[in-house]
Amino acid sequence: MSKLNATDIQGFVLRGYNLPVARYLFLRLEDAKRARNLVRLLLNQITTGQRWGGGKPQRTLNIGFTFHGLQRLELPLATLITFPVEFQQGMRQRAELLGDTGVNAPDNWDSVWREEHVDVWLGINGQTVEELEACQASVQSVLDETGGAGLLGMQYAAAEVVNGKPTTSEHFGFTDGFGNPEYLGVERSSQPGQGKLLDDGKTWAPLATGELLLGYADEAGELPVAPVPHLLAANGTFMVYRKLHQNLATFRSWLDHQSKLYGGGKEKLAAKLIGRWRDGTPIELSPEKPDPTITQDPNQSTNFTYGADAAGTRCPLGAHIRRVHPRDAFGFNGRLINRRRITRRGLPYGHFASKDQPVADADDRGVIFMALNASLSRQFEFVQQQWVQYGNDSHLGNDKDGLMGNHGGHGRFVIQGDATPTNPPFVCSHLPDFVELRGGDYFFLPSITALGMIALGLVDPR
Repeated sequence: MSKLNATDIQGFVLRGYNLPVARYLFLRLEDAKRARNLVRLLLNQITTGQRWGGGKPQRTLNIGFTFHGLQRLELPLATLITFPVEFQQGMRQRAELLGDTGVNAPDNWDSVWREEHVDVWLGINGQTVEELEACQASVQSVLDETGGAGLLGMQYAAAEVVNGKPTTSEHFGFTDGFGNPEYLGVERSSQPGQGKLLDDGKTWAPLATGELLLGYADEAGELPVAPVPHLLAANGTFMVYRKLHQNLATFRSWLDHQSKLYGGGKEKLAAKLIGRWRDGTPIELSPEKPDPTITQDPNQSTNFTYGADAAGTRCPLGAHIRRVHPRDAFGFNGRLINRRRITRRGLPYGHFASKDQPVADADDRGVIFMALNASLSRQFEFVQQQWVQYGNDSHLGNDKDGLMGNHGGHGRFVIQGDATPTNPPFVCSHLPDFVELRGGDYFFLPSITALGMIALGLVDPR
C-alpha cells in the first residue's frame, strides 16, 4: 500500500518520540458545548505524524478520550453504541477479566482512577522540564478560556539520565523498548524481527496496517470493529494506559535469595526471568552472557525466533519477552501471534536508585505502560489474560508471567534444563508481586479529521 496520510494521524501513534520527559494530564469534561470548544482550541497544538523537517521538536502534545469522555462530548448515541464493548466498559469494569485482582484491584488504585471518571488524557512529551511546563501552561490557558474541563490529576515520567544522556533503562535495571512492530505504510527504520515472520522462516515483513490503525485491513484481511461514521474511526486507534508500580526492594531481595540456590548466579537468573540480559541481549541469541555486539546491531537485537528452542533450554518458556511475544514458538511461523501484537509507549516514573542504594517497595517508582492497538480485546486483553495471567498456551498450566503476574506470594517460575545431570530444571517458587497496577483506562485516540468533527459537533453516524 502507499504511505499513510501522516498529517491526519496523531504523531504519538506513528512514532515513539524518544523525548526524555513527559507529563500526562487527566481531565474531567464539563458541559458538552464548552468541552467541544476546548477540543477546537487544542486542535492546532496536537502533534501529528508529519515528518520532522528541522529535527525533533522541543515538545509534543497528543490527546485521547475515554468512553465516558465521548459521552460527555455528547456524541450521538447511534455512534457511541458502535464502539467495541470493552472500550465502552473501560479498564475498571474489565479488571476481573484482566487479572487485576488482589493488590491490583481497582479499590487499590490511585484516587484519580479509583474515585473519578477520567474523560481526557493529554500526553505532553518534551526535551526538558521547562518545555513541559510551557506546554502545560498553554493547555491551562485554553482550559481557563473555555471552562471546558477541569484538571483531575497528572503524572510525571522521565528517562534515567546517565552521564548527561537519557537512557532506555527501567527501575529493575533492564534496557527496555525493544521490538515494537513494524506496520505496512508506516515510515520507520526497518529492523529484522519487528514485523511478521514469512513462510521461509527467515524473512520479516511489516504487519498489516489494521493491527494498529482503524479503517484498514488487519492480518486476517478484515476491518477491526470501529465506530461509525467511518471518518470518525479512520486513522484513529485505541490506547491502553496502565500505571505499573515496581516493587524494587522485593525484586532485589528475591534475586539475592534465589541466586544462592540457582547455580547460574544472580545476573543469569534475572536474564532467564526476563528473556534478555540487563543490557538487552536476548538470551536466545547469547544464553551465557551479555553481548554488546548484538545489542548494538539492529540486524541482530530483535532478529531471533524460538522454533529451534521448543523446550526452552536457552530462553525459558515462561520468560517475560517470550510470553508476551512468542514469535514462532507456537509454530506456523508465528501466524498465530501476528494478530496479538501491540505497540508500546511510555516512560519510567519515580527516583532511579543505584544498585547499592537502599530502597523500599513503598517508594513511588515504576513505569507508565501505554499500548496502542486497533482491537483492545484481540490484542492487549488477550495478551494480558492468556499470556501474562495464564500459561496454558506456553505449556505452563496456571503459571503466570514471572515478572508481571499477579502472584500474591504463590507464583512459580521454571527454568527448563536440558535433561543432563549438569543442567537440571530449576523451580522458583513462592513468587511475590514484582509489579502492581495503580490505575489506568482505555482511550480512543482520534485522527486529526475526527478531532475536528468532534470539536464542531459534526459526528453524524448516518
